[in-house]
Formats: sequence, C-alpha cells, structure tokens
Amino acid sequence: MNRLGATPRADGSTRFEVWAPYAAAVELEVGVDGRPRIEMAVTEERDVWTTTVEGVGHGVRYRYRLDGNFALADPASGWQPDGVHGPSAVVDPARFTWTDDGWRGVELADTVLYELHVGTFTPEGTFDGMIGQLDRLLALGVTSIELMPVNAFPGRRNWGYDGVFPSAVQESYGGPDGLARLVDAAHERGLGVVLDVIYNHLGPEGSVHARYGPYFTDAFATPWGDALNVAQAHSDEVRRMCIESATRWIEDFHLDALRLDAVDTIHDPSARPFLAELIAAVHAAGDRAGRTVLTFVESAANDPRTVRP
Repeated sequence: MNRLGATPRADGSTRFEVWAPYAAAVELEVGVDGRPRIEMAVTEERDVWTTTVEGVGHGVRYRYRLDGNFALADPASGWQPDGVHGPSAVVDPARFTWTDDGWRGVELADTVLYELHVGTFTPEGTFDGMIGQLDRLLALGVTSIELMPVNAFPGRRNWGYDGVFPSAVQESYGGPDGLARLVDAAHERGLGVVLDVIYNHLGPEGSVHARYGPYFTDAFATPWGDALNVAQAHSDEVRRMCIESATRWIEDFHLDALRLDAVDTIHDPSARPFLAELIAAVHAAGDRAGRTVLTFVESAANDPRTVRP
C-alpha cells in the first residue's frame, strides 16, 4: 500500500512519498541531525517525490528539504513527537498490540454517543487516563465515545478544530501508541470510538502545506482560514491526502466512525464530490476490516442532499 507520508515495510525499510509541485528538487533528511540526506525521485506528471530507506522504522525523525532551503515537516505526517514545529516521525502500526479481533463495531441503531475532550476529560488529559473512566461511561448506557479532534496542534491543550497535520496524533495526549491503547481498551468493553476530523481547513501555526504546493484555494474561505483545495486546479493530491488520512484512522487505529466537521465549508462544485469519495473510501476500509464503520457529518446548510443518496 503506497500512501503519502512515511510507510514502514515488512523488510525493515520505510517508503517516503510527498507531493511537492513547487519544488524542483526534494531531499529527505533522516534522524534528528538531518543525516543522511537522500535525494528523492519524482513522478513528473504528478509531482510526487518518493524514496525508500533501509533500516528506518518507528519513531525515526525525518524532514523534507525543498530546493536546498529549510527542512520541513511532512504534510502527511502521522506523528509530530516534538510538536508541530519539529520534525515528523515514522509510525509503524504493525507494532501496536491489538486484542480486538472479534470486534465488529456498533450499528447506527445502537449508537449512544458521549462526546468528550481528551485534554479535559481526566486530570491526566491523556488517552491512557481515559481508560480508567471507560467502565463509568459503559454504566451510563453509552455505546460509543466521540473524541473531539486529536490531530496535531501547537501546545499541549487545544479545542481541536485548528489542527495542523490531519493525520498526526497529538503527542501530549499520548501519541499514536496511546490512541491505539485507548481504542483497544474501549473495544474490550464493547464501546465504539468515534473521531472528529476536519477536512475543510488547517490551523495556521506550524502549517507547512503552502510551502509544498497549492494545498489551499483562494476561491473560497472558511470562517477559520484558508480552505483546503479539494476541487480547484491541482486538487487531486490534496483529496488524496485527506482521504488517506480518513482511511488511516480506520485501518491503523481501528476506529469505528468519523464525524466530519463543517462539511458546508468544503467548497466543491465538481462532478465527483470530494465528500462522497471520502465517505465511500471510509466505508470500504471498514468492509475490508470486517467491521461496521459509520460516518457522521456536521453541516449548517440544512440541505437534505447532504445525507441522501
């Protein structure tokens, strides 16, 4: 499976792939000291740069250097262990220990949601801190917990709706390992886990996306900043980044549903709607895993076409 970002292989190597149409040359820097520095090859018709590096695995830091200038984090980063201003890090989901092989999800008719904020739900403000509270939620009659956004943001606590890297799990909450432990513990108790995700804009502090290419569009603006470019020129790889982000939550972290934030602020007049493409991919990922996976949308447009076939 080839994704944007860093994808570990079974042979101990990691494949790196980044969309960077603004660059004439891209180098991968591996390690905290930026060594080695490796030239990446480009697929010119798509402006996608790739390389595979031996002996690079979970937790290894990396950055991309565009045209010899400043080294930048990965737009499709799965982990920012040193914060949004630091390097990205490789995440290997194969190292997570799962005990939920028999889990099949929660049907919509059985869904009783409890929405919570990881940073304020417990004194610890972490995924691990939440595990001790799951039995209390179960006793309330809850069947699924809904996490407010946990993708990487600046600082240690955040409302969540200005996350910077849509695929990276916030380190102060426990990072990728912590999220996997929480989901596994929830499934052990018969609780589903829903994640709130944002694919209409990105937070400004620490964002590197505009340095790489036209990830944003000026054809439309959200109330919170520049809109992600999912329908204008060169939008195919932006769509790909978002869709791979959405399916990663299902495939790598065994999540049971996604709640899509403010879909009425996604500007998309195209014949192949981005939202429909993303939701179909999420449901397909659930089918491959043999689980019921749901999608919820938030929309202020009051347009019934949003939820009709």
